[in-house]
Amino acid sequence: MAGDGNRIRELENLIVRYQKSYYNGEGEVSDAEFDRLWDELRERDPSNPLLHRVGADSGNFAKVAHVMPMGSQDKAASPEEFRAWAAKHAYDEYLVEFKLDGASLELQYESGRLLRAVTRGDGSVGDDITANAVRMQGVRQELRLQDGSLVSFTGGIRGEVIMTHAVHKKYFSDKANCRNAANGLMKRKDGSGSEHLSLITYDVWATAGEQPYADEEGKLEWLKSLGFTTAPLKICHSPDDVIDYRASVMESRAKLDYDIDGLVVKERAVNHEDAMRDRPDRQVAFKFSLEEAVTVVRQVEWGESGATYTPVAVFDPVELNGTTVQRASVVNPNTIRSLGLKIGSHVVVVKRGEIIPKIEGVVHPASAAAEAGVSAGTGGKDLAGGSDGQLALFQGLPEEREIEFPTTCSSCGSPLVDEGTRLFCPNKACPKRVLHQVMKWVAVLDIRDLGEKLVRALFKDGLVRSISDIYSLDEEKLTPYFLGEESLSKEKQSLGARKVVQSIQGHRRASLEKFIAGFDIDGIGEVVVEKLTAAGYDSLEKILALTQEQAASVYGFADIMAKTFVDGIAENRGEMEALVRDGTVSLVAKDSSLPLVGKSFCFTGELVSMKRADAQKLVQEMGGSVKSSVTKDLSFLVTNDSSSGSAKNKKAASLGIPIIGEEAFLAMVRQEA
Repeated sequence: MAGDGNRIRELENLIVRYQKSYYNGEGEVSDAEFDRLWDELRERDPSNPLLHRVGADSGNFAKVAHVMPMGSQDKAASPEEFRAWAAKHAYDEYLVEFKLDGASLELQYESGRLLRAVTRGDGSVGDDITANAVRMQGVRQELRLQDGSLVSFTGGIRGEVIMTHAVHKKYFSDKANCRNAANGLMKRKDGSGSEHLSLITYDVWATAGEQPYADEEGKLEWLKSLGFTTAPLKICHSPDDVIDYRASVMESRAKLDYDIDGLVVKERAVNHEDAMRDRPDRQVAFKFSLEEAVTVVRQVEWGESGATYTPVAVFDPVELNGTTVQRASVVNPNTIRSLGLKIGSHVVVVKRGEIIPKIEGVVHPASAAAEAGVSAGTGGKDLAGGSDGQLALFQGLPEEREIEFPTTCSSCGSPLVDEGTRLFCPNKACPKRVLHQVMKWVAVLDIRDLGEKLVRALFKDGLVRSISDIYSLDEEKLTPYFLGEESLSKEKQSLGARKVVQSIQGHRRASLEKFIAGFDIDGIGEVVVEKLTAAGYDSLEKILALTQEQAASVYGFADIMAKTFVDGIAENRGEMEALVRDGTVSLVAKDSSLPLVGKSFCFTGELVSMKRADAQKLVQEMGGSVKSSVTKDLSFLVTNDSSSGSAKNKKAASLGIPIIGEEAFLAMVRQEA
């Protein structure tokens, strides 16, 4: 489609631009943002030639061909993506190294002596910056063992030029980050500043004679024997071990003195044929994401909403998607138990395309410390701190202790019920529960003039202790809440009281969906009730007779929600029947002639011409339904950014659900109206 072609060209232009700025020392965007553009292009046009090229250096230096091709690695940006890669690459051992966030450099040797140092360039040919490289920390002009003997090696040694955080802070804090600063320094014509850079090595290939190692681990051992600094190595025996190790490194990397942006995972055997490809298949870059981080839980607070007590974990602040996060709901007691969550637990917090952060898993401190004990040292100058340095990162870990659950209701003192999926007060007469239900009814039926402050005052004075009480309010009862004693003594009427009464009386009609949702059953809103009415349970009588088994069979329900729903209906049955029987509230069926009946809409992102709440109300007024998430029965996803890689956009596209903009939505509404 034309729009897709335009987006592909836009992505190509952006990627070329950002590659050029990156390889010439002044990257304009973060790695994460560049990766998002790259992934989108790969999704839209998998065969695009740009995906099989690397960037190019400036024209300031002589051009030299590489001994080892410097292609790009395939990426896995989440545990799910890594498991998908590992399913196709079942190794007995997974050798895992840090993915260094610097600038690639190849050292070319002949008979043990440095001939030249070549940058990454376009992956095949790079810039000869030998004069600058020899001034860097960790670059060996001669390959000698500890006894001083020269090693007759001809071939290439590959590494990453990095700038330490300490150097960046002291000398180059004007640069956006260490990588940009390193890129700029290593390509200066006069070589000034190169002495502040360091090289960490990880690859070797001999072009003459036999290879000086037997496998990938042997490469690092050989490099260390010659005094090179190497990246730490961890040997894992399953994909889950790799994922656990990644979590522990995510936590410890802030204490490293250089930047890493993921892990490189490969097999033990050296596969030179695969390495010669522009994008090797037998190894993967298991990247860290701005959407996840590891932190430590310091306490658990229990939020109270109506009858339900919800655990909220409070942890050390972390950055996720550009925002600082330090709280996440833990949903219910069963989640705490299944995660093995404790105070002091190290947890993986995620925010993948979502607004609300979530604790995805627990990294146990003992195993984290063990994972940090990497098997390879560093040789030369100890930038990484070696195994001891890694283990030191986990010293002084907080002692874990069990999370205490509340046992009694803070409002009425009743013993709380722990059903696993829910911790709640079972006392229907609990003041906190009653007040919450009254306010929920007011919100669902949109009785706007009956504000929260007034509801609380009426509740405190005993005038409103049920939904039914709302409809018994009259001007006489409400006037004291609007007029002072002096005005009351003069028998003045209150326009405010009259307005509230009119608003209440104007909301005596409700759809079955609103009526049920207004009773504040945990997790049951209008959208949930719509699933039942769509399944044929479209009257109060049918809802009251509904069994748990019948509810569980409805699409979008499951056993837990079905039980909560049926129990909630049973608890509120008396008042529901009384409201309808006495004519206090009239149930109105949806007008089948309304233009949006049978159509459902989900909104994501900001709207320009109206607030999202107003757009949702417009849909409902025209007979349509509003969904909070993308499901297979959704009619339309409405967004002003259809090209974004958001989770909702991706899911809608995968399900073949039409994605429309705000203008198209408004045009549809006007046409239907």
